[in-house]
Amino acid sequence: MPDHSMDSQDTVTQEDDQPQGRDTTPADASGQPDGELDVLRKEKDALQDRLLRAAADFDNYRKRIERERRDLVDYAATDIIAEVLPILDDLELALSQPDVPEVAAYRQGVELVHRKMMDLLKKRGVTPILAAGESFDPNVHEAVVHEVSEEHAEGTVTGELRRGYMLRDRLLRPAMVKVAKSS
Repeated sequence: MPDHSMDSQDTVTQEDDQPQGRDTTPADASGQPDGELDVLRKEKDALQDRLLRAAADFDNYRKRIERERRDLVDYAATDIIAEVLPILDDLELALSQPDVPEVAAYRQGVELVHRKMMDLLKKRGVTPILAAGESFDPNVHEAVVHEVSEEHAEGTVTGELRRGYMLRDRLLRPAMVKVAKSS
C-alpha cells in the first residue's frame, strides 16, 4: 500500500511554482490576467447590448410591418364598401315603408338581404355612426338641416337623413343629420 503522506520535500509553495521573470498579475481560472478579463467582459456586455437592441429593433419592425399590412388590407376595400353603402341605404328605405300584407314575403326577403349585408360589413369592421339624440360632432356628422326645437338642446342631432359609417377608426361616410337650434 503506497504511502500518501507528503514529505516535507514534496510540499511546494505558490512562490516556487511561478517561473522567474513572468508577470505575477492575479489570474482567473482560465489563465487570463484580470485586466484582460475586464476588457473581455466589457466587450461581451457591449455585444449583448447590441444583440438586445437589434432584437428589439427587429420586433418593432415586425410589428410595424404587420400593422401596415393590416391597415392596407382593411382600407383596400374602402372604395368598394363606399359604393355598397347607397345600396344599403335603399334597403333601409324599403324597410322603412309601412307593412302591407300583400308584400310581406318581399319584405322578409329585403330584411334578410339587409341583415346579411350588415353582418358582412360588421365582420369587415364597418360600424354605423350613432346620430339621433347625440351632440352634433362635425367630425362624423354633416348638418344639412337646422331646425328650431324646444324638445332638444341646441346642437343636438334631432334626426338622421342618411346613416354614416366608420371603418374601424376611419370615417367612411358622415351621417347627414338635422340639428336643433334655439329660437
